[in-house]
Amino acid sequence: MTLHRWIGRLALLVAALMLPVSALAESLESGEGDTRYMENEWNFVEESMDVSKGIPSDAEGVLVDIRDSGVLRVATEPYFPPQEFIDPNRTGQESYIGADMELARLIAQRMGVELRIVPMDFSEVLTAVAEGQCDLAISALSYTPGRAAQMTLSKGYNFAGSLAGSTLMIRAADSDRITGVDSLVGRNIAAQSGSLQEALMYENVFRYREFRRLSSIQAVYQALMDGSVDAAMVDKESGTAYIEGNPGCGLMLVPGVSFTQEEQFDGDRIAAKKGEGALIAFVNGVIDEVVASGQYRAWFEEYSIRANELGL
Repeated sequence: MTLHRWIGRLALLVAALMLPVSALAESLESGEGDTRYMENEWNFVEESMDVSKGIPSDAEGVLVDIRDSGVLRVATEPYFPPQEFIDPNRTGQESYIGADMELARLIAQRMGVELRIVPMDFSEVLTAVAEGQCDLAISALSYTPGRAAQMTLSKGYNFAGSLAGSTLMIRAADSDRITGVDSLVGRNIAAQSGSLQEALMYENVFRYREFRRLSSIQAVYQALMDGSVDAAMVDKESGTAYIEGNPGCGLMLVPGVSFTQEEQFDGDRIAAKKGEGALIAFVNGVIDEVVASGQYRAWFEEYSIRANELGL
């Protein structure tokens, strides 16, 4: 546990000891100072709330606002199949589909409120939540220390197993010339702006000609295909799904290249404004449900097929 957390908990204890017994009892009954939904040392909430009866009467923070307004506002970048993408055959809110969008709908359903999906560029998703324009960010978010420092993150979901991590994607025609990070000297590389892969590029690739931060993963794939860049850092699972769904794209993942995180950082995350532990604890309750039942992976497979049908 970090020093500032020890200090914080010591301060709470000292404050409690200074209260009269009657005041302390009243505080505990009201739930004031409740630490059940504190962030752990990695700055994400592990605890889960019972969601079977909807938003509880003693809800706090943004969770109260959602209950009172009857609307859950979710920020997403809808260009990352199979988690979130647009079905051109549908209109309005129903056009936003994917495994994450199904998860968002289930969270709203368990809350007993309407879901409002708010599409935007990936680089704007977390800002929209931090500034109160949206309640949650559900957009295939990976854990990063920077995100954890600025937002309150959920526990992980969407565990990719053997395909967990990130790697380099190149044109298959360049497989003899680009075999790893050392082959990127003098070449143009890319990653999606604001993504974990952008951070990994900064941490692991130091010699290249130009690094381009593109607005969407689709733009990254297109830049590779049209020759604007020579290599890109991508999520292994999503990159594999794209290549399998588009056999004529001419792209491949570089064998033997893998960038992975520690186990406690695995899985995608849902983000709320910093300090909204109760809201994320409710989200965690729904995450527990879909992970334990296998429902999330079923959605992932279902929408992988749908994305392939749409040529995404």
